[in-house]
Amino acid sequence: MRHRLPTSVAALVAASLLLAGCGGGDEQEAPAGAAPSSEPTASATSEPPEPTYWPLTGLERTGKAPKHPVIVTKVDNTSSSAPQVGLGAADLVVEELVEGGYTRLAAFYYSKVPASIGPVRSMRASDIGIVPEGATVVTSGAAPITIKRVNGAGIPWITEGAAGVYRETTRSAPYNLFARLGEISRRLKAEEEPPAYLPWGTPADLPKGAKARTLTADFGAHSTSWQFQGGRYVNTDSYAAEGDEFPADSVLVLRVQVGDAGYRDPAGYPVPETKFEGKGAALLFHGGRVIRGTWSKDGLTGAIELATKGGELAVPAGKVWVELVPAVNGNVTFAK
Repeated sequence: MRHRLPTSVAALVAASLLLAGCGGGDEQEAPAGAAPSSEPTASATSEPPEPTYWPLTGLERTGKAPKHPVIVTKVDNTSSSAPQVGLGAADLVVEELVEGGYTRLAAFYYSKVPASIGPVRSMRASDIGIVPEGATVVTSGAAPITIKRVNGAGIPWITEGAAGVYRETTRSAPYNLFARLGEISRRLKAEEEPPAYLPWGTPADLPKGAKARTLTADFGAHSTSWQFQGGRYVNTDSYAAEGDEFPADSVLVLRVQVGDAGYRDPAGYPVPETKFEGKGAALLFHGGRVIRGTWSKDGLTGAIELATKGGELAVPAGKVWVELVPAVNGNVTFAK
């Protein structure tokens, strides 16, 4: 806004008479600071802010992003873990193969964090390709060779001894390690918001696909089964606490190559390593139907891309459970 120097009353009157004599019309000088009538005001031209979206669900976000990074918690997925706590609050879950044909979960938290999560278990080298850049992992630790690789990949992690990580006295070790993610999240700061974990879209973007109301992902000694009920997928053999199950809007099955992590667990089983890079077959289950496609990922830190014969494939925004099923010695079945 321009500021005018004060003048005497006489000068103002003289100026006004001079303008009246020269103007020859009805136009009047706009008040000081007023916008010219020929130009729209700021409120008339301002556009609404661009919508923002949660990176782990693709859902539209209101308000600012959290100050903490994505927190990935490794959760046991055997009968000994029952009941699992905190899965219902996760944005996204990835199920991965571990030794003996069993599985472990990587539960992702960003839009909200639960009061408690567990049982917390150890990392695997597979997690290097699963954990998004900038995320922090809550874990019970790992084998020395795995810790060396995780540290080399620049992935920060939190384990027992840190504030917020505790032993639940009503459970038996090693299935009694839990974490208070709310407390932990307040200590963590993110430099920037994470990118989208999956290519997000809407149900209208999907090809028609085939009917598939049930599916089972078989990892060897363990299988995870789903039924499409009430618009979502229900894990029929879940170990989650009642009312704390993960509410899956979609189940994304990616067939992956598996190698040897280079060591054995205490029971003598060779530890597998999911190679979450390259490409493979993909099955997207949504709305009681299945769409066949392929996935690709440029290196362990690359973005996940999905495609069908007709072009790019987008996952409808919502909560997604990702099954990393071995391309060899693993299996996926589904039915109408």
